Amino acid sequence: MEQTALDAAHDCSAYGNFVAKAFCQGGPVMYIIAVVGLFTAFLIIERWMTLRNLSIDKISLNENLFSMILRGDIKQAIAFCDSKPTPLTNTLKVGLIQVLNKRPDEEVQVAMDASVLRETPRIEGWTSFLAVFGNVSVLIGLLGTIAGLITSFGGIAEADQATKAALLSKGISEALNCTAFGLFVAILAIVSFGFYQIKIGRAINDMLESSMNLMNLVVANRDKVKY
Repeated sequence: MEQTALDAAHDCSAYGNFVAKAFCQGGPVMYIIAVVGLFTAFLIIERWMTLRNLSIDKISLNENLFSMILRGDIKQAIAFCDSKPTPLTNTLKVGLIQVLNKRPDEEVQVAMDASVLRETPRIEGWTSFLAVFGNVSVLIGLLGTIAGLITSFGGIAEADQATKAALLSKGISEALNCTAFGLFVAILAIVSFGFYQIKIGRAINDMLESSMNLMNLVVANRDKVKY
C-alpha cells in the first residue's frame, strides 16, 4: 500500500504543468469534478450562443415597427416580425395578428401575455442547472477532501516511520486539490448563473414593456389600421 502511494506521487510529479499535476494529485474524485466542469462549460457556451441568437435591438425594432403601425400598415409590421424571429418579435407579432383580425383590445393584450409565457422557457433554457452544478461541485469537492483525509490518516496508522510523511503529504494534497477544483467549478457556475439570470430578466422585461407600448399605440391608432 505504501509503495503504491509513493509510486502515485512520483507519477504525478512527472507532470510539468501545474494544473495537470494538481489534477493528478487530486485522486479519482477529480474525474467526477471534471465531468461536472465539462457540463458547466457546455451549458455556459450553449446559453451564450442561444441568448445571442434570440436577442434583437429593442430600440431599432420599436422605431421600425411602430412607424409602420402609425401608418396603419399592420401587414407590413407582421412581415417585419417574421423576418426577425425572436421571442420579442414573436410576442409583438401575435398582438398584431389579433389587431388585423379586428379583435378587442383585451384579447390583443391577452394574446401577447400568453406569448410571453410561451417564449420565456426558450429564453431560460437549462440555465437553472448552472446553480445545481455550482452546488454539486462544492459537495463533490468536499467528498474528495474527506476521501483524501481518510486516505492520509488511515495509511499513517499502518505505515512505518519511513513512509508516514509521504502518505500524509499525499492525502493532504488530494484533499486540498479536490477542494480547490470543486470551488473553481462552483464559482464559474454560480457567477455564470447570476449573469444569465440578469440577461434573461432583461429579455422578459423587454417583451412585457414592448407589448404594453404596442398596445397603447394600437389603441390610439385603431382608426388608421389598413385591413
